[in-house]
Amino acid sequence: MTTIDEIRDNFELLDEWDDRYRYVIELGRTLEPMPEAEHSAENKVNGCVSQVWLQKMVDRDGGAPILKYRGDSDAHIVRGLVAIVLALYSGRTPQHILETDAIAVFNEFGFRDHLTPQRSNGLRSMVERIKTDAKEALAEAS
Repeated sequence: MTTIDEIRDNFELLDEWDDRYRYVIELGRTLEPMPEAEHSAENKVNGCVSQVWLQKMVDRDGGAPILKYRGDSDAHIVRGLVAIVLALYSGRTPQHILETDAIAVFNEFGFRDHLTPQRSNGLRSMVERIKTDAKEALAEAS
């Protein structure tokens, strides 16, 4: 999986938004395949115009829990946005997740001016879903 720092570096190299969109679509193609059985109502992210699924797995081996995710979407660009969200959050502790502002990162990349309002709302829904998972994991750990 591509790291958020690699994504940031690659975005800085791409001046044109057509190139950035192509890169986002390519990121979506790098997502780990999500088993069809995980395209369930439980994993579906509400608030997205496109269909988006996030499968949460919690690793509780010693120390703080680690939240890991698989994600998928039926739309190419949204699948790429899922890949960026997972680069930020998957494999992290709940505390790290709660301290990381994904919207600020997406604004840094310029998405505020280049995503439709519907995609922006879907992005917020994905982030809120993961942050809710992090809060629940913290509550279970204490």
